[in-house]
Amino acid sequence: MIRINEVKLSIDEDISLLKNKIAKQLRINHQDIIEYSIYKESIDARKRNEIYFVYIVDVVVKNEAQVLSKNKNLKISPDVSYKDVQSGGKELKDSPIIIGSGPAGMFGALILAQRGYKPILLERGADVDTRTADVDRFWKEGKLNVESNVQFGEGGAGTFSDGKLTTRIKDIRCRKVLEEFVLAGSPEEILYSYKPHIGTDILKNVVKRIRENIIELGGQVRFNSKVTDILIENGAITGVVVNNTEKIEAQQIILAIGHSARDTYEMLYERGISIRQKPFSIGVRIEHPQELINTSQYKQHSEHPRLGAADYRLTYQCTNGRAAYTFCMCPGGIVVAAASELETVVTNGMSEYARDKANANSALLIQINTEDFESKHPLAGVEFQRKWERAAYELGGRNYTAPAQLVKDFLIDEDSKEVGEVRPSYLPKVKMTNLKYCLPDYVIQSMREAIVEMDKKLKGFSVDDAIMTGVETRSSAPIRIDRDGDTMESLSTKGIYPVGEGGGYAGGIISAAVDGIKAAEKIISKYKPFI
Repeated sequence: MIRINEVKLSIDEDISLLKNKIAKQLRINHQDIIEYSIYKESIDARKRNEIYFVYIVDVVVKNEAQVLSKNKNLKISPDVSYKDVQSGGKELKDSPIIIGSGPAGMFGALILAQRGYKPILLERGADVDTRTADVDRFWKEGKLNVESNVQFGEGGAGTFSDGKLTTRIKDIRCRKVLEEFVLAGSPEEILYSYKPHIGTDILKNVVKRIRENIIELGGQVRFNSKVTDILIENGAITGVVVNNTEKIEAQQIILAIGHSARDTYEMLYERGISIRQKPFSIGVRIEHPQELINTSQYKQHSEHPRLGAADYRLTYQCTNGRAAYTFCMCPGGIVVAAASELETVVTNGMSEYARDKANANSALLIQINTEDFESKHPLAGVEFQRKWERAAYELGGRNYTAPAQLVKDFLIDEDSKEVGEVRPSYLPKVKMTNLKYCLPDYVIQSMREAIVEMDKKLKGFSVDDAIMTGVETRSSAPIRIDRDGDTMESLSTKGIYPVGEGGGYAGGIISAAVDGIKAAEKIISKYKPFI
């Protein structure tokens, strides 16, 4: 199989022409192409008047050796298939336990189940259907279930997001994750799209099918099963306590608790697990009309049916030394209430697969350093987050209404009185006010500077009626659970594998899933399967 780069189609050329383009580039007749598959698709919109789809393609041809000899620049397609690690020789007394069913936990459990290790997946929250009902109730009625919400429950925080599958890591396991998503019902295009996404609506069914697969392979998945204690003897894990009552023995535990399990952080710290502070970011959600973003990115092609909703990613280094950036941009999406603790306001963004809502939204975040915390305690970052989440709750009126402000008012430090043309999508509702009362001064100043500069890169970013809703505090964990670089085990306790965003080692669905797979592989390489 031959890999070809830079095969281009204009946005007005049908995908059916791709075979002819491949034949031309290989200098062969299209009849000599046995089959081909798209490995990667991207969009080139750098030129104002021309937009292209650019493909990397793998091709099977007649007389491959002859074709390769004619073009020395061509290469054989690399093997991107996932390779199972060899099982170890030790006897495993008890089933491995996975704590948390976000991407890291879900894929750690899936890999173990596929290899016959009969994992037990413990999730503090509810199954995805029950969880969806609980989230809807919170958004519509302001009734928060602290164990079943946007942060906790089947699929983790990513279930209520855009379902982005982009990642900066270069790891062959990324392909494995995408393939498992496709097998579970995701669109096949995620295997090659430059910016793949699933959308919350599809992702809910996908995580359900992966759960069913784990169970079919001999694993267990238990909801409403909060790990309230861990059992340690002689520096090694021996089991967990669930819901303060049930003891489950285990010598291998994948700790995939997510970035919002603050009570679990506290329990781990009290049990002597090595935890340290980690920088993170806070800010707001900023909403623009999706049409404005489309026009800014695609110019006169903005309404072309093949392009869909445009996205963006912006960065800026503030004069005070802090990084400002947009994060988790949701084209055609909504801003969602993402609190997991009573009397706090937290925002996040979400899109469905179609990305067809009126607004685009993104986190606008400012770098927070550990020096900004009020103490050296390992969990000081948690208290920092809580402080501003509670301030937002107070400013919104103490009923989970979120404080919001127009960009034009934010830039000149005036209270906002009413919304403009951009209608806020946050539920239950927003209160127009001044965001300076629920964020640190240096964050406010940094955002004011960044918005003006980002507008130079994306025309319309600082449009008057764009609306900012606060606060966003959960972009990543405020802690890191120390682990060995080779074994992935906790530095303080053998048999515990801290993974994913909650452990401080990942930054999205794919990277978290890959981290969970790696931990599963470490267990597999040491022990025999049960079957």
